Amino acid sequence: MKQGIHPQYVECTVTCSCGNTFKTHATVSEMKVELCNECHPFYTGQQKFVDTGGRVQRFADKFGWRRCRPAQEG
Repeated sequence: MKQGIHPQYVECTVTCSCGNTFKTHATVSEMKVELCNECHPFYTGQQKFVDTGGRVQRFADKFGWRRCRPAQEG
């Protein structure tokens, strides 16, 4: 490896929105995440709808009214 071109690898504290924290190593010293192994539906076995900022609703508002139309011959 070339010397001096790689970022510093330091201990990192990861904080989840559920309140869980854990330590790992990364190029930054602190990270904030929305989901972790304590609250993610895959690990907890509970179905949970995660829609940050109403993305699904904004998509439905923008594209939900459109219908597929047959191609016009011409």
